[in-house]
Amino acid sequence: MKVVALVSGGKDSCYAMMKCIQYGHQIVALANLLPVDDSVDELDSYMYQTVGHQIVVSYAECMGLPLFRRRIQGSTRHQELGYRITQGDEVEDMFNLLCEVKRQIPSVNAVSSGAIASDYQRLRVESVCSRLGFVSLAYLWRQDQSLLLQEMIANGIVAVTVKVAAMGLDPAKHLGKELAFLNPYLHKLKELYGINVCGEGGEYETLTLDCPLFTNARIVLDEYEVVRHSSDSIAPVGVLHPLAFHLENKEDIQSLKSQDKINEVCTHKLGSVFEVIDNVENFDATCKPVDYSVDPIDGLEHKFIISRTNNKSTFSLCCWLQDSCNGLQEDLKTVLEKVESQLASFGFGWENVIYIHLYIDDMNKFSEANETYVRFITQEKCPFGVPSRSTVEMPLVEMGLSRAYIEVLIANNKDKKVLHVQSISSWAPSCIGPYSQATLHEGILHMAGQLGLDPPTMNLCNGGPSVELEQALKNSEAVAKSFNCSISTSSIAFVVYCSKNVSSLERLDIQEKQETILRQMKISNLRKGHNDKVLDPMFLYVLVPDLPKRAYVEVKPVLYVEDDTDVEIETNTERSCSKEPYYWGFKQEDWHDSCIQKCVVPGKICASIVSITREMAAKICFDSPHPDYVNDGQYSLPKVHMEKLSKFCVYLLNKVISDHDFSWEDIMNLRFYIPASLQLMAEELMPMFSIALSEFAEMSQQKVLNGEEPIFNIVPVLGAGRAASSMDDVVTCELLARKS
Repeated sequence: MKVVALVSGGKDSCYAMMKCIQYGHQIVALANLLPVDDSVDELDSYMYQTVGHQIVVSYAECMGLPLFRRRIQGSTRHQELGYRITQGDEVEDMFNLLCEVKRQIPSVNAVSSGAIASDYQRLRVESVCSRLGFVSLAYLWRQDQSLLLQEMIANGIVAVTVKVAAMGLDPAKHLGKELAFLNPYLHKLKELYGINVCGEGGEYETLTLDCPLFTNARIVLDEYEVVRHSSDSIAPVGVLHPLAFHLENKEDIQSLKSQDKINEVCTHKLGSVFEVIDNVENFDATCKPVDYSVDPIDGLEHKFIISRTNNKSTFSLCCWLQDSCNGLQEDLKTVLEKVESQLASFGFGWENVIYIHLYIDDMNKFSEANETYVRFITQEKCPFGVPSRSTVEMPLVEMGLSRAYIEVLIANNKDKKVLHVQSISSWAPSCIGPYSQATLHEGILHMAGQLGLDPPTMNLCNGGPSVELEQALKNSEAVAKSFNCSISTSSIAFVVYCSKNVSSLERLDIQEKQETILRQMKISNLRKGHNDKVLDPMFLYVLVPDLPKRAYVEVKPVLYVEDDTDVEIETNTERSCSKEPYYWGFKQEDWHDSCIQKCVVPGKICASIVSITREMAAKICFDSPHPDYVNDGQYSLPKVHMEKLSKFCVYLLNKVISDHDFSWEDIMNLRFYIPASLQLMAEELMPMFSIALSEFAEMSQQKVLNGEEPIFNIVPVLGAGRAASSMDDVVTCELLARKS
C-alpha cells in the first residue's frame, strides 16, 4: 500500500514506518501536527506529541519525502473513548491534514501511526481513516514494550528524551539522553515503580535524530535548554526546548535518490514541506463518509421463520426466509430488515446486539453479503461498539432455507465492553468494518471467529490446516489477553469450523494440534503465576462447505472472564446426571453421560453440548420399525427416528439444566446442528423439535416455550461432532444458559 506516515518526531512513529516497509508497504509522504505558536513546546493535548516540533520540519529533507504540516486549531472536546465527529476537536485537524494529503497524492491508501497501547489515540486515527477510506496501519500495537524498545535500539533508532514526567526521571539528568543509554535505567524503573518502558503512560517522550529511513542526513542537536514545568520532588516534569540544530549529510544517499516509485505517485519535489490550512471545503466526495443508508423495503410479503430464546437478560433471535428471493443479497437484505424490525418491537436497536452469526450459502459471494451487512450494522447505530461476528458457508438451500440466515444475540442493556481494532498490526487480525474482535457482556466473552491470518499481512498462513489452526489460536489468545484472560484457562467452549477441503488425516492433526497448543498455553500461564480457576472447555467441530478467504479452519471460543475468586468450577467428568422422571419412557442409562459435554459455573453459567452419533441413534431407536439406511454412501434417517431423537435431546438437555439448578428460561442459545445428508428439510425439522419441547413442557409443568416462536435454531451442516476425526453426529445440540 501507499502510506502517509503520521510523525510526531518520536521513536514510535519512526519505528512504525520501518515496520511498514518491512511488511512491503511504501512510505510516500509524512504528516505532522504542530502548535500554532512556534515558541510553544507542548500543548494540553490527549492526542499529539508536539515537543521537538521545531526539528520535525527537517524530516522531509532527511528522508527525501514530502512533509505535510498543519497547525492544531482544535482542542480536546470529545473526551469519551469512542470518537464522534465534533467541530472544534483536535481530531478534526488530523482529518483536514490527511484530507489534503489525499487531495494532492490520490494514490495514498493507508496511514501509519505509532500507537502502542492507547485506545484513545488508536480509535481516533481509525475514525479519521474510516472517513477518508484509508487503512490504518499500527504495527506497534499491543507489542511487549520491553522487547519493542530493544528492537528499536537494535534496528538503528537513535532518539533522545525531550520530556520526562515520572518517578525516577530527573529533567536535569535525563533530558537529551539517548535511548540506548537510558535503556537499562528504564527497565530498572519498571521493576521499582512499574513504569512503561516505552513511555506509554506519559513517563517520557523522545525525538528521533537518526534512523535507517534518514538516508539523506541525520539531525545533530547543537544547543537546547531545559524547561521545568513542575518541580515536584517525586516526579518532576521538564521538556527539552531546542535552540539550535543542523543536518549532517550522509555519504551514501543513492538508495533514496533512486526511488522511482515515489516519483510515480508524487510529483512534488522530494523533501518539500507543505503547510495545510483550512481549505478543504471543495474537496471531493472521497473525504465524505460512505452512505450506508438502506433502500426502502420492496413491499413484498415474505414468510419468515423466527425463533427466540427465553432469557430475559440476554436472548438469541434467529431469522430466515421460507420463500427465498433467489439471490444472496436480496435474501440477506430482507432478513436483516426483519431482524431490525424485531429489535424495534422490543424497544431495541443494533446497539443491543452482542454477537451475530452470519450463515450464507455461497462464500464466493462473501463480498456481496458484506456489502449488504454494512448498510445495516454501522458505527453510528452502535455507539457502544459494533457486534462481534462469525461468518461461515452452510448448506442452507439443500435443507430448504434461504440463501442467508442470521442469528443475533441480544442484551436488554448496553452494559458491554467491545474490542474493535481496525488497524492492521502485529497483534491480532484487524476488523476493518462494523464487526469487532470480541464483546464482553456480564462475564461472558463472545469472540469473533478467528481464521489463521498472519496479523501484519492479513494473509492466511501457509502450511495447511494445522498451521492455520495454530495461528487462529494465537490470534484468539491475543484477543483474550486484552480482557486479562486466556483461552487455555477461561474458555467455556470452542467451536471449530472445518472446511470440507480438509482431509480426514488433516482433521486428526487439527485436533491433536489444538490439544497440544492449549496444554502449552495453560502450562505457560501457570508458570507466570496466573493461578485462576481453570475451566474444562467443551469442543465442537463443525464440517462446513467453505470459510472466508478459503480458510481451512475458523475457531470461535466463548470464555467466562468474570473476576470472582470464589467461583467453583464443574468439569465434564464431575457430577453425572442424577435421576429424573421418565419422559417419553427414556430411562437413565450409563451410556447417556457419554453423549454429554458440559461446563458449569454454579449459579452463573451452564453450557452443554450433546452429541448423538449413529451408534447412539441406533440404541435410542432400537425399537423403531423403520431402520436407518445408507444409500450411495449417504446415511439417511427416517422422520420417525428424528422425532424420537429430538425428544431424547430435550430429555438429556433437561437433565443437565435441572441437575445444576438452571431452568429453560435461563437459556441464551440453543442450536441443533443437523447434517444435510440426512435429507430432512428444515420445514420438517422445526415442527419435530417444537413438538418435543411442547410435549416436554406439558409433562414437566415447566415454562419452556415463549409463545408460538420456537426457542431453538436449526443449523444445517455437512457434519458435526465432539472430535475433528469423527464429525458424523446425527444430531448435535449446543446450549448456553446464564442466570439473569
